Amino acid sequence: LASLIFQLRAQNQVLKKGVVDEQANSASLKEQLKMKDQSLRKLQQEMDSLSFRNQQLAKRVELLQDELALSEARGKKNKKSAESSSQLSQEQKSVFNEDLQKKIEENERLHILFFEADEQHKRLEAELRTRLEVLETDAAQHQAVVDSLTRKYTDTIEKLQNDKAKLEIKSQTLEREAKDCRLRTEECQQQLKNLQAALGSRLEESLCIINEKIPFNDTKSNRYNALNVPLHNRRYQLKLRDLAGQALAFVQELVTALLNFHTYTEQKVQIFPIDSATDTISPLNQKFSQYLHENASYVRPLEEGMLQLFESITEDTVTVLETAVKLKAFSEHLASYLCFLRKILPYQLKSLEEECESSLCTAALRARNMDLHRDMKRLTAVFEKLHTYVSLLALPSTKPEGLLRTNYNLVFTNIATSLHGFHDTLKDISKHYSQKATLEQDVPTATQKLITTNDCIVSSVVALTNGVGKIASFFSNNLDHFTTSLSYGPKGGTEFISPLSAECMLQYKKKAVAYMKSLKKPCADSVPHEEALANRRVLLSSTESREGLAQQVQQSLEKIAKLEQEKEHWMLEAQLAKIKLEKENQKLKNSLSGHLTETVQVCSVLPNVAEQKKEIAEKSPREPIKSTSLVIFRLLKINICLLKFLLCQAPDAESREDLIKNHYMSRIAELTSHLQLADSKSVHFHAECRALAKRLSLAEKSKESLTEELKLASQNISRLQASKISYEDQLSMMSDHLCSMNETLTKQREEIDTLKMTSK
Repeated sequence: LASLIFQLRAQNQVLKKGVVDEQANSASLKEQLKMKDQSLRKLQQEMDSLSFRNQQLAKRVELLQDELALSEARGKKNKKSAESSSQLSQEQKSVFNEDLQKKIEENERLHILFFEADEQHKRLEAELRTRLEVLETDAAQHQAVVDSLTRKYTDTIEKLQNDKAKLEIKSQTLEREAKDCRLRTEECQQQLKNLQAALGSRLEESLCIINEKIPFNDTKSNRYNALNVPLHNRRYQLKLRDLAGQALAFVQELVTALLNFHTYTEQKVQIFPIDSATDTISPLNQKFSQYLHENASYVRPLEEGMLQLFESITEDTVTVLETAVKLKAFSEHLASYLCFLRKILPYQLKSLEEECESSLCTAALRARNMDLHRDMKRLTAVFEKLHTYVSLLALPSTKPEGLLRTNYNLVFTNIATSLHGFHDTLKDISKHYSQKATLEQDVPTATQKLITTNDCIVSSVVALTNGVGKIASFFSNNLDHFTTSLSYGPKGGTEFISPLSAECMLQYKKKAVAYMKSLKKPCADSVPHEEALANRRVLLSSTESREGLAQQVQQSLEKIAKLEQEKEHWMLEAQLAKIKLEKENQKLKNSLSGHLTETVQVCSVLPNVAEQKKEIAEKSPREPIKSTSLVIFRLLKINICLLKFLLCQAPDAESREDLIKNHYMSRIAELTSHLQLADSKSVHFHAECRALAKRLSLAEKSKESLTEELKLASQNISRLQASKISYEDQLSMMSDHLCSMNETLTKQREEIDTLKMTSK
């Protein structure tokens, strides 16, 4: 600012001198103009006087001419007097002529002088006017420059004044900040002292904890640090799974388009240039068609490999290149498809050449075939590039030394460029196939089958182009995410050492997740002490009487088997009874006399039936039934008697059939209820058996866990005895750490001193 002000002042002085000089020049010019105006006025006055004198002389000449005329008139009257006076008049005339001649010459001279003075005056006036105009324009320009400079200088002065005010305010704020910094430095010194004391106490505590708890520090070694579980980024995992899902959809579209393209190409080979339906195609095209028919076995695994990769990316895993094991399978599937392309490429090129050699091929069609000849080579080369880069990405999960972490970004960038090149190649193929299809339509032997096949090929190539374009744009848009997020490791380390360490890390992560879930589970309600003691007694008694329970279970199983056998037996008996019932109905319809005799028998039997039912009802709650078959046999007899009684009372055959039907339905319901009771009892016995088996297995597991804990305790004792020496090494390491912490504290003090100096 000072240099700028100095320059502006120097320029201002120079401009002031220039303005003063111009003002002096303008003043001198004004004085000269005044002098010229005065001389012009004098000449104007002389000219006016001369013109007046000239007018007087002209009047006098006229008077003299008049007098001359009068004198001539008088001379005619008196010649005598004229002769005498002629001498006088001639003398006067000569005098007058001389005077007149003098006046005329003088007048002519004055006119010449006046004309010259007027011309000179006009020239001077024109020169002065032009000079005055130039000076006025210069003065206006100078005045404009002066005005602009004054405005500029006033603006700069105002800016400088504003800057000065701002600098003053800034200096005041800096002074305040310096005061605050001084206060802060004092506070920092106090805090530093407090921190030193706190760190010293914490260091002692940490040393005690390290000496007591930590056998070694695993973060110092990259090999051990790679086994530590990194921080879980759920948002990143969800984002990566979303991207994998999008990639799976794109690969599915690509697989569908490739299948359609190979299938329609196979159909095209079968019908052009020679239709296989009318004539035999060449052996080359036969072999080419045979290979194309196997395309699904090479294309479908691409979708399966991508699906496996998508399923391996979950919310709970850590997805990096070292843990993406399924990427190797996808690379292998891509390699198999590349082998398929390499296998069919020579046949495809030879097929195009054979098509060019046919008589139906025109020059334009031959040119399109040669374009496709080149495009197919480019397509195979692009797939080779993609396979190379994908196999490189699969190396960290199998052979980490094959690809360095610094080259990850380069590999992803090359994949993106290869995908864009793949898209450009497919654009050319689509354009050439569409041109080829239009040219083949004009061939005289073109059939509707050929036209539809060409349309299908063009549509499949267009779909393939669109799918690859989506994949290329998707990969380019998410390139930064892939390069930044697929290569992170545990805290304190830079990478996973090997796929084995990554796999171990994932196992540890699963164990940690299971442990955290177990911690989040709510605690079960506590059992009262008395109830717990009772349960313990029951448990002890149940364990002691395990053999008795096993015998009971065996007996209940045997009873269940017998009941099932009896159930089957009585189902057969029911079927036989039903057949007999039908026969009896026929007999009842034929004979009416038998009804009367049976009524008498039934009436005599009914009191006995009621008594038997009462006895069964009284015995059932008091005494246990030893054999279910006897009970069922008795009930069946009673039911038969009741059935006969109801048949006697029924007047018609239809009513008898309804009664029989209702009776058997009620009996079936009763039998099913008895069967359900038996099933429920068997289920209850089975549940008790399962509970006893579970208790037995739990007891055996607890025994095994206790034995394992005993082994672990013995191992811990031996390990603690062995780690006694390592503790001494760690103490020395902690002393070194204390020295480094002291050095950092001294550095902090030096920084505080530098801050004080800068604030001052």
